[in-house]
Amino acid sequence: MRGSAGVIAGAERAAILRRSVRVTVAASLGFYPALYAAGLPVTALYALFAPIAVGLLSTVPGSGRQQAAVTLRVIPPALAAATLGTLLAVNTWAATGGMLVIGFVLAFAAVGGPRAAGVGPGLQLFYILACFPPYAPHTLLERLAGLSIGLLLLAACEILLPDPAVPTYRERLAAALGVAGREALAGDTPPERLREAGATMRLSRVPPAERPAGAGRTDRALEQAGRAVRRLLGQLAALAEARPSGRDPASAVLLGHVGELCEECARALRTGTRPPAPEPLEHAMRSFQAERVRLEAGPPDATPSRPAVRQAPGSPHSPTALLRGQSPVLAAAEAARVAGIALGIAHSGVPVRGPAPRAMFWYAELSAPRLWARRVLGNTTLRSVLFQNAVRTSLGLAAARLVAGSLDLTHGFWVLLAVLTLGRSTVGATWRAVRRAVAGNAAGAVVAGALLIGIGPVTQTYAALLAPLMLLGFFGGPMLGIACQQGFFTLVVATAFAQISPVTWRLSEARMIDVVTGSAIGLLCGLLAWPAGARREVRRTMAGLLRSCGALVPGTAEALLTSPPGERTVPGTLLSLHRMRLAEAAYAQYGTEASATRGDAVAKEAEPDWHALLVTADDMVWGAHRLPLFGLRPAAPAPPDTWTRQSAAAVERAAGRIAARLDQRAAPAGPRCGEPPVGRPVVPPSVDLEVWITSLGRQLARIEAALEPPEHETPGERPPEPGPPGRSPPEPGPP
Repeated sequence: MRGSAGVIAGAERAAILRRSVRVTVAASLGFYPALYAAGLPVTALYALFAPIAVGLLSTVPGSGRQQAAVTLRVIPPALAAATLGTLLAVNTWAATGGMLVIGFVLAFAAVGGPRAAGVGPGLQLFYILACFPPYAPHTLLERLAGLSIGLLLLAACEILLPDPAVPTYRERLAAALGVAGREALAGDTPPERLREAGATMRLSRVPPAERPAGAGRTDRALEQAGRAVRRLLGQLAALAEARPSGRDPASAVLLGHVGELCEECARALRTGTRPPAPEPLEHAMRSFQAERVRLEAGPPDATPSRPAVRQAPGSPHSPTALLRGQSPVLAAAEAARVAGIALGIAHSGVPVRGPAPRAMFWYAELSAPRLWARRVLGNTTLRSVLFQNAVRTSLGLAAARLVAGSLDLTHGFWVLLAVLTLGRSTVGATWRAVRRAVAGNAAGAVVAGALLIGIGPVTQTYAALLAPLMLLGFFGGPMLGIACQQGFFTLVVATAFAQISPVTWRLSEARMIDVVTGSAIGLLCGLLAWPAGARREVRRTMAGLLRSCGALVPGTAEALLTSPPGERTVPGTLLSLHRMRLAEAAYAQYGTEASATRGDAVAKEAEPDWHALLVTADDMVWGAHRLPLFGLRPAAPAPPDTWTRQSAAAVERAAGRIAARLDQRAAPAGPRCGEPPVGRPVVPPSVDLEVWITSLGRQLARIEAALEPPEHETPGERPPEPGPPGRSPPEPGPP
């Protein structure tokens, strides 16, 4: 543990040191020549703050070349933000209105993924710097020149002193598919190794620059393929644990097709060629199902491996047990099929033919503008945490600009900078950041004031101190915490402004007043706008997700039990997919929110198991698509199946009870879903349906039992014992 932690800490220190050197070198190479050689103080100021804004205040993920590419792409919008700020500085109300719009747009740009979210604060700073008096449109060219010089120098430093490259998402997919292919073909991989290989596809373990989080077809397809591979590895691990003695012949044949597809897809990802079409696997799945139909319709004492031995329905060698044991094999094959289709879409943009089910690959037929419009519109709701954060940020920055302009605060842009850098998604976390930042600024202001008084107007001394202070502050601040970071930044701006124009110790006083004013505005916005962050939102969205997905279970059961043989009816799941996206976004935001107090941390530990809830919802959505397409379908109409219908309804009621508890409402009473009766005969076509419903019932029972203390349980309604562990939670899917 210590060695591992030490390695991680050392890597983080090295990354912080590289970043501080890059920003210091870029800022120095832009500031000193522009001020002392060219005599352009405005250009020097923007050349100084441009690398700080993008290289330090923003979070640009990726390796050196990726960071440099993002920095270069930032230049056009940065020039536009600085131009708009320069023109709107004509009066306070114009600048405030511009800040409201710019602040919302740049904060809401997080819907585009981690790179767009990372550069948002830097772009906002370019508008903030330019929108304050003096109103000087004649200096626009100097401002834009300094901004461009600073960003170009930063891009050059990112190439010359890069962060090391990390495995791409495609490389991770190829490695995971290779593990799945070997297990499907040979069956000798330990279950723990399979689950660990699946866990590498979790987006929380993937560096932000490599996450397929965009709204385009390629990113959506890669993300869907990653979730499918995770499901496949989890199902193969469960199969390895459930059947340690071996596989039946039909399952071995189907898993062989799964292994071949996985290995070919892994090879295609490594070489950049088109992945193979999944049609051979689909034919194998249908042959597998046809064999199961023959087994189901045959005499009760016949199985593929024991044709003449009569077995009881509960025997491990009975047709019923064999059919039930083959259901997870079919689910694994379906996960591999989905991964193959998604990888084909990621490679060429469109599938070779219409994928089935089309609703799960809806993005393949839409243009990029429509996909981006759907992503934006899907998050334009008060229930979206991205929308909430954008509203909170824009209102805070606009209010800060109005207050700073109305009170004519000296260096008023520090007010907005405090709102921008100290704002958090919860009022508790904001207060903790503000408290430490104010303390750090107070200490920095005292030191800066003493420095300005002691040195006086000796510009050469400030020039000698600026670069070492930047390097020390940019490295030591992140290592020692926000208080030290703010204190060092106060010293940096004091030594920088002392070179541009004569200043006194009152500069430290002005910065202290501005930081306190900005902190108060940020706290007020956090108190009035969603002060609890994503905590309430995650409960609300999870409740809506459960209700939507729970309704799919009876609908799927009824479609399978009543549809004529050969007819395939897939229930509508677009609403569930949209709610899944909102729930995952709320959960992701909730997971990043730091606990401000020990009480918050304890409350967080007492929250429901959101991972397990997302797993269950994902199983409901995929089962509703998989079973009508590949579920066991007989050649004749199915007889009545009372247990399956009642159990499907019980699953929906259990989902409703959990949703009611999440909404803090009275939960409706009702029986819980139980296990199928011992010796229950095979009822066409409910074998796969029965396995699916039973698994959902177990998962919901575990979640419900965790929400309700044992002493509150009603006698006779104790939930069943937990079944095999579920797979890892899904990553963000399509809206």
